[in-house]
Amino acid sequence: MKRNIWLDGMMGLITGDALGVPVQFMSREEIKNRKKGPVTGMESGGVYDMPEGIWSDDSSMAIATMISLKEKEEAVPDDIMNKFVEWEVEGKYTPFGEAFDEGNTCSRSIYRYLENPDIRTCGSVGEHANGNGALMRILPLCLYYYDRQTRFCTSEDEAIEGIHVISGLTHNHIRSKMCCGLYYFMVKSIIAGTQSNEKPDLKKLLQSGIDSGFDYYRKDYVNLNEMKHLERLFDLPEFGKVPVEDIRSSGYVIDSIEAAVWCLITTDSYRKCMLQAVNLGDDTDTVAAIAGGLAGLYYGYEEIPDEWLSVISRRDWIEGLCGEK
Repeated sequence: MKRNIWLDGMMGLITGDALGVPVQFMSREEIKNRKKGPVTGMESGGVYDMPEGIWSDDSSMAIATMISLKEKEEAVPDDIMNKFVEWEVEGKYTPFGEAFDEGNTCSRSIYRYLENPDIRTCGSVGEHANGNGALMRILPLCLYYYDRQTRFCTSEDEAIEGIHVISGLTHNHIRSKMCCGLYYFMVKSIIAGTQSNEKPDLKKLLQSGIDSGFDYYRKDYVNLNEMKHLERLFDLPEFGKVPVEDIRSSGYVIDSIEAAVWCLITTDSYRKCMLQAVNLGDDTDTVAAIAGGLAGLYYGYEEIPDEWLSVISRRDWIEGLCGEK
């Protein structure tokens, strides 16, 4: 049976997001020392006091992007940005009709766009605007360009340019764009590598994707200075030996991509990867969402625990969207 990469990836992302919402902003030590101990499954509560299975801005913005891609059958930045406006202002693409947990950079960019609807100027360009708010929502665009490269021989340059433009709607600094580009190369490597019955080691697939990404970015010397921020990902076997104490899980895009990759290469199932991610603490929902998209693509929808899927808000609607051609 032909796999549905949209279902694998998007439900992997959304489930990870929902798993992390109840412990968002809690430190690693606070989670570990709770009366109930580390996270072992879906919970309710948290800073936003949500029922179990509720997903946050990460999933909403990813869903909005996916819907735009499927409606337009191409990546239209203005349409994607208008859907972000609908999410922020009207509560569309949310679990219960109201946006919550909006990141400051995303929110500012949306209201900047409302004042002046120009996709070239709405995104934040400063170095301090390198949060994870573009990386957390870039998966649908990665799947879209993978499909285009496979079916229409779309060039790598076109794919990366498209990813950079959509990243830049909110996070318009090259560091954020480069992390989104690396994510695309990892997505490509995982999907291509899992087409056969004999599935290669996840660490090798991720390393292959990262190597391809760095090879691509090295073509422009302007990127070389930025690559130093990602040097811990150069050698994943070594990075996998880094102790948990040295893994940061903040909202900074470098911390987030590192934490997500570390969780992927130090676990051997979707369940273990997600629990590892949320128990790191801090930006739990986003780290789990970033890791969850890749874990879903590698392990498949069938490996996402049924007891987690069963409580995902608006599950049928989301899975219906993933099934549309």
